[in-house]
Amino acid sequence: MASAVDARDIFRLVRKGIDVKTVHANVRKPFRFLLCGDPALVAEMRTLLLSGHDDATIPLDAAACLETIDPHRPLPIASKEVRVVLFLGHRGDLGGAFLEPLQTLRVPILALTIDPSGAPSGPSALPAPATVGEYVVPSLAREVLRGRVFAHIVDAAKGVEIAVGRRLPALRETVAAKLTRDAANNSLKVALASAVVDHIPVVGIVLGAFASAGDMVAITGIQMMLLLHIEAAYGRDPDVQRMWQLLPVIGGGFGWRTLARELVGFVPVAGIAIKGAIAYAGTIVVGEGVTFFLEHGSHMSKGQAAQIYDRTKDDAMRFTRDILTRFKRR
Repeated sequence: MASAVDARDIFRLVRKGIDVKTVHANVRKPFRFLLCGDPALVAEMRTLLLSGHDDATIPLDAAACLETIDPHRPLPIASKEVRVVLFLGHRGDLGGAFLEPLQTLRVPILALTIDPSGAPSGPSALPAPATVGEYVVPSLAREVLRGRVFAHIVDAAKGVEIAVGRRLPALRETVAAKLTRDAANNSLKVALASAVVDHIPVVGIVLGAFASAGDMVAITGIQMMLLLHIEAAYGRDPDVQRMWQLLPVIGGGFGWRTLARELVGFVPVAGIAIKGAIAYAGTIVVGEGVTFFLEHGSHMSKGQAAQIYDRTKDDAMRFTRDILTRFKRR
């Protein structure tokens, strides 16, 4: 009975669960980043974050989400929309900065010190709310900030990532990577839960084919929504019809999940980890594949997709094995 559930059945079930209204709502979510410090550096940072809109025009709502402030003056009234403060200065400026009033906002304060001669440095994790983390960078170039600084800005914007990507093109690739990781973690959880259920005879008898196909529907649904979310972050309105044109990006996912199911049957315990790893890796390929397409205008090659898949599968395998090891010890 389970074998009767083919790709067409899966897509039919998944399509019913696609929530375009939620994507539209995520695009419109309000947020604000506050900028302060050296006026020239603040202007440079604004230009960088806003660059990349179609027709080289900057939408009003995009410009409004970046607010230049003076810490010595009253703070913005709508402080609940503030997600992060960016202080920009040269070497030695942070020591004399008056940032105490900004701590009342209870958001991370990222202090970017521009020092062409200094060694790049910065905290490994996003600073806690109301605390200051200094990032020493040689310049405000996108290639320099794309790693730790952009990643921490996007981490600070949890819940509004899609709106951030929509309005600040420089952060789109980082937003897509964050959305992809979150979706992959959700796929991993679904796959692991399903694999465990498959090994409980009573549940398997009661649910029958639905227990076998349920994870495929759920994981494919996660991947489909990931496609819509990344497209929305890149400035495209949610369009289910266009989404089907991107299916070559995720077509291999069915083969990966079928292989995972077979491995679970032959290797009961290790197979659970393998199934979770494949679901995780397949979702990473989906997210990075559509991001590559939106960045370059063409699909990545099979070789590139295979490299991403192998890398992320190994990472997920290590993660799930650690979980199983801790579980066995208990």
